[in-house]
Amino acid sequence: MNNKIAIIGLGYVGLPLAIEFGKAIDTVGFDVNKTRVKELNNGKDNTLEVEDSEFAQATKLRFTTDTNEIHDCNVYIVTVPTPINDHKHPDLTPLIKASETIGRLLNNNDIVIFESTVYPGATEEICVPVLEEFSGLPYIHEDNDKQVTEGFYCGYSPERINPGDKTHHVTNIMKVTSGSTPEIADKVDALYQTIITVGTHKASSIKVAEAAKVIENIQRDVNIALINELALIFKKLNIDTEEVLKAAGTKWNFLPFRPGLVGGHCIGVDPYYLTHKASEVGFYPEIILASRRLNDSMGSYVADQVIKLMTKHRINVVDSNILIMGLAFKENCPDLRNTRVVELIEEFENLNCNIDIYDPWVDKEEAKIKYNILPIDVPKKDSYDAIILVVAHNEFKEMGIKQIRNFGRSEHIVCDIKYMFSADEVDGRL
Repeated sequence: MNNKIAIIGLGYVGLPLAIEFGKAIDTVGFDVNKTRVKELNNGKDNTLEVEDSEFAQATKLRFTTDTNEIHDCNVYIVTVPTPINDHKHPDLTPLIKASETIGRLLNNNDIVIFESTVYPGATEEICVPVLEEFSGLPYIHEDNDKQVTEGFYCGYSPERINPGDKTHHVTNIMKVTSGSTPEIADKVDALYQTIITVGTHKASSIKVAEAAKVIENIQRDVNIALINELALIFKKLNIDTEEVLKAAGTKWNFLPFRPGLVGGHCIGVDPYYLTHKASEVGFYPEIILASRRLNDSMGSYVADQVIKLMTKHRINVVDSNILIMGLAFKENCPDLRNTRVVELIEEFENLNCNIDIYDPWVDKEEAKIKYNILPIDVPKKDSYDAIILVVAHNEFKEMGIKQIRNFGRSEHIVCDIKYMFSADEVDGRL
């Protein structure tokens, strides 16, 4: 039987996947956002993950908001976001809604593959019951009674998209795959092998694949927390953190992490999925949660360091003009999800500072809607008491420190928390 694929969710993960499958297999990209689908049908991607020329290459792909156009698909791949709520608990609403939509469309022997990051067990504990309820079909898995021969199957193949990364793309990132039966695991693996050029890794179960995904980002979070804590210690010892890290980095197995604000849709979110599940089974994960607390506190720490630096230079903080360069959660991408720069802005607003935010990558309307922040078009010359380099966009590096200092008043400070410039060119660093 020939595959016809529906990709549910066309964001940073779903669109690049749809493009690649659409080059080889009949594929329909589905999203509930009509504006997004209209944009994609015009061959444009505002996330900048897909080049305009790539749309034309995906000759077997179309985009829609109409579920009638995906009812005849036999493989459904779910790539919706899995955020956390205000209490830092998993918010599975998008995943449940997607499962409801697919459940209404499922036919016998269809396969539903989830790519969204979840805690181990979520696919079969949360999504499968919804699929069963809305489809009226049973879930076929390895532990079924052998008499169950009709129903649907599931797989899990975690996304590994890195927004803004033009080197690591869908096709050249090894893919972890899994399925609800050995036969379906083979089929899911073979499906991804049609587009993944560097190979796949078939996990023994859906739970193993889920766990593998969530710890990828937890490992990074814990490592960055360690470096952030070291930066705090070295500040107390009056040692330049970057110099220490460069020296330590001469050892072949020293990991090249750097301190900073930790946001985004993965590292700042995914750890809470595993800690939530851990608490359900009676385990308190101390290292993971301690790392989260430390990383979440870095916005306040950066603000405190800037305030001390301004005071040292006899610059009044109240009513001062501050330029924050960068709003996206990471360099060279427009992604605003869970950006920790917002907390830094709030710290200065609470001190009655006048804040300008400059980021040539982000969409101003999106920033206004999400955070009630309106970035400026261009920083004003001779205007700022403090300039904080928060995100290491290439544009900022290319400006050079001289042009950046031109935005400052005759007496100003520049704080570079991303090590874009050398220590002797700026007034402060992490």
